[in-house]
Amino acid sequence: MTGIVTGMLLVWFRRSVVAGSLVVAAMVLAMATGDLWVRAEAHGHVHGVADVPAAPVALVLGAEVYPDGNPSPFLAARLEIARQLLAAGKVKAILVSGDHIAWGYNEPGAMFQWLVDRGVPSQRIVLDHAGFDTYDSCARAKEVFGVTSAIVVTQSYHIDRAVALCRRLGVQASGVGDDTVRIYTEPWRNSVVRERGAVVKALADVVSGRDPVFLGPHEPGVGAALASH
Repeated sequence: MTGIVTGMLLVWFRRSVVAGSLVVAAMVLAMATGDLWVRAEAHGHVHGVADVPAAPVALVLGAEVYPDGNPSPFLAARLEIARQLLAAGKVKAILVSGDHIAWGYNEPGAMFQWLVDRGVPSQRIVLDHAGFDTYDSCARAKEVFGVTSAIVVTQSYHIDRAVALCRRLGVQASGVGDDTVRIYTEPWRNSVVRERGAVVKALADVVSGRDPVFLGPHEPGVGAALASH
């Protein structure tokens, strides 16, 4: 009897090892495929502030806002790039897209205030309160705000995925990625690691063609901001 039980346990163990190996292999393949896809889609479309082609709109993707309402260094760095793009005449309006799912947490509001405090005219800034992830921000830029051409702004570890998603969703996007916050070594490293999984989700979102969490009717804010120029 003991021999039978031992044999069954060995069979179960071997099958578990095989199943686990297949899952790991599938995840590695998915991450490699996603990484290749975003790099191919973004190739030739990522630039610096000085040489990025002009576009009507800068799309700034949201990131953490502290409880006191101030943007994290990562988000502030993105906003500074957008401010520079506007000052240089590379864009005419700034669309800030982030998470405002809870009343007490408002990424777009914090982004708006940061820009206004640094001299950006309020009428040139448009807020998207339902940019819950990169896919949603790009999809809503096109479907809700009518953006067809933009400069996407985020960190450099994220920029290929952001450009790839926007371009696949109908926005002719170039991108500018920030590297200044590399000085925050641990958060930067953690973000780079998370990005490996995020490319898998991005690929799945594109294949599924899902709608953003909130789609909604057309909003005229971007058109009004461009007309105010």
